[in-house]
Amino acid sequence: MLKKIKNKDFTENVFKLIEDDFFLLLAEKPDGSLNAMTAQWGSLGHLWGHNVASVFVRPQRYTYEFIQAGERFSLNFFDPEKYAEMLKYMGTVSGRDEPKIELQNLTPIRGELKIPYFSEARLVLNCRKLYADMISEAKFYDRELCEKVYPKKDFHLFVIGAIEESLAR
Repeated sequence: MLKKIKNKDFTENVFKLIEDDFFLLLAEKPDGSLNAMTAQWGSLGHLWGHNVASVFVRPQRYTYEFIQAGERFSLNFFDPEKYAEMLKYMGTVSGRDEPKIELQNLTPIRGELKIPYFSEARLVLNCRKLYADMISEAKFYDRELCEKVYPKKDFHLFVIGAIEESLAR
């Protein structure tokens, strides 16, 4: 069972958590529909007086519509060994094509803040959007990095969310 923890009591190695373990980004449209995608890009920190999570979503991803439309989202971290196949599936199959949340037997639930998250996760960060903008080629100082990461010019939407609630097993 997930229990509320204080952000300051967070002890995870954020580099391992995001880069090695991956996470599911779960977002909701105002009509209540949900979509999730596996992500490996993100950051956690402190900005503008808030503990924050930053996520990146390409416009061609179905989750883009959801993160754009809604005000809140959650980052859901799972046991990477137990859920490796699910995380791979959720990152390669689109919710446009099939009901992937249901097919993976994931259970979306809502806590006090009414932000949907997955009951199977071992760690959840529930967030409220503070800022969003498209990454742009013109703003890259490292042109080689831009060419390497975005050869098709399919830039991500960059979203910063205030972490309003942290839950852990």
